[in-house]
Amino acid sequence: MTTPAQPTDRALVWHTSSYSNGAGGECVECAITSTRAHVRDTKTVDGPVVTVANPAWVAFLRALKRG
Repeated sequence: MTTPAQPTDRALVWHTSSYSNGAGGECVECAITSTRAHVRDTKTVDGPVVTVANPAWVAFLRALKRG
């Protein structure tokens, strides 16, 4: 589900992708909680946030690792 960033999102601890080179490329940030994974564009921190349940996030990461 994609939603506009809410003020409560600021309480999340965001981590920038290790693939980010700081040159303004295609980068994302993630904030993981006990039940959800939140993903946003590094360049648009006040923009939309995609939020998914942790099982869906884990399945997504496993699929990426498998190629």
